[in-house]
Amino acid sequence: MPVEFLGIAATNEGSEVTARSGASFDKDYTLRLARAHEEYGWDRILFAYGSGSPDPSPAAAYIAARTEKIQILVAHRPNVSYPTFAAKTFATLDRISDGRLAVHFITGGNDHEQQREGDFLGKDERYARTREAIQIIKKAWTSHEPFDHEGAHYRFRDFVSDTFPVQQPHPQVSFGGSSPAAYAAGGAEADIYCLWGEPLAETAQQIESVGAAAKAAGRTDVPRIQVAFRPIIAPTQELAWEKAHATLARIKARKAGSPLSRRHPLKNPENAGSRRLLAAAAQGERHDRALWTPTATETGGAGNSTALVGTPETVAQALLDYYDLGVNILSARGYDLLDDAIDFGRHVIPIVREEVAKRDAARAAA
Repeated sequence: MPVEFLGIAATNEGSEVTARSGASFDKDYTLRLARAHEEYGWDRILFAYGSGSPDPSPAAAYIAARTEKIQILVAHRPNVSYPTFAAKTFATLDRISDGRLAVHFITGGNDHEQQREGDFLGKDERYARTREAIQIIKKAWTSHEPFDHEGAHYRFRDFVSDTFPVQQPHPQVSFGGSSPAAYAAGGAEADIYCLWGEPLAETAQQIESVGAAAKAAGRTDVPRIQVAFRPIIAPTQELAWEKAHATLARIKARKAGSPLSRRHPLKNPENAGSRRLLAAAAQGERHDRALWTPTATETGGAGNSTALVGTPETVAQALLDYYDLGVNILSARGYDLLDDAIDFGRHVIPIVREEVAKRDAARAAA
């Protein structure tokens, strides 16, 4: 099966190891980073969402109008706009990008962060709302006749859009989460199901849970699986581990100087995904071929936070281990965003693509 690589479309150079030097939306840096991903073989970049961060949709439109082939993944929280409005926004973005858009629906794993923008629903209710919003948006993307909706979270009459996406039947829907409510919603509605980088055995369990949820929802297919990592690569194993420990020291220094994030608690996170990362870290620092967990521990399991450490060949083989489990979208984001995107694209992506081609050829021959 084909493999895809997802990078980050950060709007400034700040990260867990570096404080940003200017505004939260640095147009020049955002474009430079996007073009680096495009030039060095990445397939898609993610425009993330935060309550106080730049709005990902206009940032994505800015990049779509200035690039040619990089695919765009826009994160969206259903609580911030009505589904009919969101459907038009994303259809317009798909038009601007000539059919390069996918939408990542975020339910929200932190009550405090959700409440910053007026969302006071509990987590399971949020998943139900996300599922309802996705269903409405899909229908708005595809229905040329007016329709009504009467649901638990949304109600309207006689809506029909005059703005439809380029992609048929609609752009891909991406979704993430590690709780039973998440599996149920994403298993039913998602084209792509996103996981954070856990050990291989735990990842296999999650893939099984997503497949079971899709089957329970009556689907005859299953979502494609994406897994996210923080690669730390160097020419030798010794240098890679030196870099890993230096990166951890930089995270600690950055955290001591100012809070890494106002969106995520460093202890006792509410969301199942972060708790799973911390549980893996509690079992040991190293797992499988190259997975390293102290970066997750130090940030409270905040999102994509487990590392793959080693030479490009080692990290590529670790990614192939996940590919062999059934993962065909590999999300990677370094700590020095621009340089790491270039290095990963130059040194890791070609190895993985070559090995995947060999596997696919052998499978076809068999």
